[in-house]
Amino acid sequence: MTVAAYYFPNYHLDPRNEQWHGEGWTEWELLKQAGPRFEGHQQPRVPAHGYEDEADPAVMGEKMTLAATHGVDAFLFDWYWYSGRPYLERPLEEAFMPGALAHGMKFALMWANHDWTNIHPWKSATPATNLELGTVDAAQFEAATDYIIERYFSHPAYLRLGGRPYLSIYSVATLIDGLGGVDQTKAALDGLRVRAARAGHPDIHLNLVCREKTALPQDGIAMNEEALVDRLGFDSVTSYVWVHHYAMPNLQTPYREMLDQAEEGWDTLAGRYHVPFFPNVTVGWDPSPRTVQSDRYNPDLGYPHTNVISDATPEQFGRALEKVRSFVRKTEAPLITINAWNEWTEGSYLEPDTVHGTGHLEQIRRVFGLASSKARPNVHTMSAEVNP
Repeated sequence: MTVAAYYFPNYHLDPRNEQWHGEGWTEWELLKQAGPRFEGHQQPRVPAHGYEDEADPAVMGEKMTLAATHGVDAFLFDWYWYSGRPYLERPLEEAFMPGALAHGMKFALMWANHDWTNIHPWKSATPATNLELGTVDAAQFEAATDYIIERYFSHPAYLRLGGRPYLSIYSVATLIDGLGGVDQTKAALDGLRVRAARAGHPDIHLNLVCREKTALPQDGIAMNEEALVDRLGFDSVTSYVWVHHYAMPNLQTPYREMLDQAEEGWDTLAGRYHVPFFPNVTVGWDPSPRTVQSDRYNPDLGYPHTNVISDATPEQFGRALEKVRSFVRKTEAPLITINAWNEWTEGSYLEPDTVHGTGHLEQIRRVFGLASSKARPNVHTMSAEVNP
């Protein structure tokens, strides 16, 4: 069983970010400005290791060591393709991939094919406009997936399930919208499999990130996500974060209430789809750093003004891991996803901060041990080489 944490790569210099936000900008700037917005609000959140450049191979090497020695097997990189080229790819390509094998880490892509919106930060009085669109037409789908096949699938550290490269897609509705319909999307995904086979990958494992709201395909066909998963030939489904599924009724909704919903939801989702469901465990939730700090915080406005998960302690996270361990033993799911390694500005991160240190990571090691040892038999040796 593989423990995989989503990785959000927006903490390094990127030309498009600098064009939009100014020279030297990274999303650390939002975190540095964040403060408490209401009584009992846990802000600011400060990284224990400082505001590091994740595109520096030495920095990424430290992250990989930390992950591997606490039972995190793989990073699922949020991966973007806008205007005919990748975006935020440097931490993966320049820092992670060259050192992954030496650190005993795997990686895969979660193609985050959503629009990129001006929420860094978002001011309440202004409309949220799109800086880039997540839709791709057939030519761009082929260009993006050719890039994935050629650049990533053959890397020896690429995550495989049953020998097949794992590729997750964030939004089926956006995919269908860009490609022009369900039949066209089926043809595009079938074509991806054919091109991957020609490149030496006889089959791939296509995963869909599911959520509660119904997908809205073209062609005038009223289909929900369950039907789309079957029709389009996805091999599994998973979740990105609990708040895509479960209600946060109060401004500060306790973690234990979210966990109760999630535990019931794993069984519900597993029974809803005809393909395997990989459960998600969420560390926390608080996107308030993505709001203008001088504005009144108002959850009625919607994201990033939302209710937050409170009491998201390592102990509560450990309880969630224990429950998901029971679920995967029952279902034999080969993968669990964790949100996230470093969603700092959404309040969901495994990386050490100045309050909890490595507490959340230590819970993974406590519950799963070095779970990697089942999938990566040399992890103990590799870790020893990194940490003599």
